[in-house]
Amino acid sequence: MVSDYSLDLEGIRMQLETARSMSAGKLSNYNNKAVCFLKMIKNQPLTKSGSGKDVRHFEFEFVSAAIEYEVGDVLEILPSQDPAAVDTFIQRCNLDPDALITVQHKEMKNYLPDIHKNTTEVPIKLRTFVELTMDVASASPRRYFFEVMSYFATAEHEKERLQYFASPEGRDDLYKYNQKERRTVLEVLEDFPSVQMPIDWLVQLVPPLKTRAFSISSSPLAHPNQVHLTVSVVSWTTPYKRKRTGLCSVWLAGLDPQQGIYIPARFQKGSLPRPPPSVPLILIGPGTGCAPFRGFVEERAIQSSSGPAAPIIFFFGCRNEDDFLYRELWLSHSLNDGVFSEAKGGGFYVAFSRKQPQKVYVQHKMLEQSQRIWNLLLSKASIYVAGSATKMPSDVWSTFEEIISKEGEASRDSAANWLKALQRAGRYHVEAWS
Repeated sequence: MVSDYSLDLEGIRMQLETARSMSAGKLSNYNNKAVCFLKMIKNQPLTKSGSGKDVRHFEFEFVSAAIEYEVGDVLEILPSQDPAAVDTFIQRCNLDPDALITVQHKEMKNYLPDIHKNTTEVPIKLRTFVELTMDVASASPRRYFFEVMSYFATAEHEKERLQYFASPEGRDDLYKYNQKERRTVLEVLEDFPSVQMPIDWLVQLVPPLKTRAFSISSSPLAHPNQVHLTVSVVSWTTPYKRKRTGLCSVWLAGLDPQQGIYIPARFQKGSLPRPPPSVPLILIGPGTGCAPFRGFVEERAIQSSSGPAAPIIFFFGCRNEDDFLYRELWLSHSLNDGVFSEAKGGGFYVAFSRKQPQKVYVQHKMLEQSQRIWNLLLSKASIYVAGSATKMPSDVWSTFEEIISKEGEASRDSAANWLKALQRAGRYHVEAWS
C-alpha cells in the first residue's frame, strides 16, 4: 500500500516485482500480468450495523497506464501486512531489517535458496522482502516447518514437542494446534522461543504472501477508468475462542479513501465470460455472489438503451433486509424499462433465508419461476452461478435438473444429461469461492 502522492509509483512497482520475482519458487506465475496501481475512492458499508455481517463496496480509479477489463473478470490484490507484525517477526528471528539481500532459487528440488548479501545483482532490503513475500502473521505453516524447527530448538522440551508434532502420532494434535486454530508463523515461533532458524530456511518454509482474488462488480462501460469490488470482511472464532480475521478484507475495510491510498493489483480472466447482448441470461448469485452480476446488469442496461438486448432474470439471496446488498440498484432496474422489468422480459427474485420462520433459498425461488426458466433455456439462455462453494452450486444444479425434468417432461437422468450438454456448449458457468 502506498499513501504518499510524492512517491514514484513506477519505482514502487519495480521494487514490488523484484521482491516477488525473488520468490519465484513459490510465486512462479506472479509476473504473468503486470502490476498496476489503483487509487481507492470509496469504502462504503453495504450491510446495516448489527446485521452480523460486514460487506463493503469499494471503488478504485486507475492511476497506472490505461487498463482494459471486461465484466466477469477478476481483480487480484496484494494485501499489506501489519508493519508491527513484520517488525516483530524480524526481531524474533534475530534478523537485520536493513541488510541488502538477493534470493536465488536452486533448480533442483529440496535445495535451499541462496541468500546473498551485497552482491552485484539488484538487492533488496530484508525487511521489504519479508513484507512483500512472506506471510508471517496470517497463514499457518505446514507440517515440515515444525520438523525443521525441531532441528534448531535448543530447549529439550521444545524439541520433543516439535518432533512429536512432526511425527505420524502427533498429526491429530498438530492439526488441533495449528490448522484448526489458524496459528500463524509468528505465533508458532513465539510459542517455541529457543528456536532460531536461519533466513535461508525461513525464506523456503514461511508461506508465501498470496494475492487475494475478487470478482469485479462493475462494467467498464458504466464506469470508465474505474473498477469496483464487493467484499465480505472475514472474521471468525476458533475452537479455543481466538478471534481470526481475513488479512486482505480487514485491511481494505480499514483504509480511508481520503488519505490517497494506492493499492497494487492485477487483472485476470475469471470463469464467467462476458455474454453478448443477444444472449438471455439466468443469473444466480446469493450473498456476495451478486458481485459479478452487478457488472453484468450495468452493462446490459447500457446495451439495451442503444439497441435490442436479451432479457435477464436474476435470483438473489440473503438472510434479511439488513444484508440485502445493492437493494436500490436491483429494484430500480425492476421498474419502468429496466433490465429486470416485465417490459424487457426480465425479472428479479430475492430469497430471504431468515425473514420468516421457514428458510427460503434461491433454489426455492427458482422452482417458483420454473416455467420462465424453461422458456429462457429454450431461447438459448446462458446460466451464470456465483457465490459460496459449499452447498450452493450443487443445490442450484440439482434445482435446474428438477426444472428441466418437470417442464421438459423428461426423466431426471435425461435432465442431467441435457444440463451437462449445456455446460459443454459454454452455456453454464460457475464461479465459486470458499
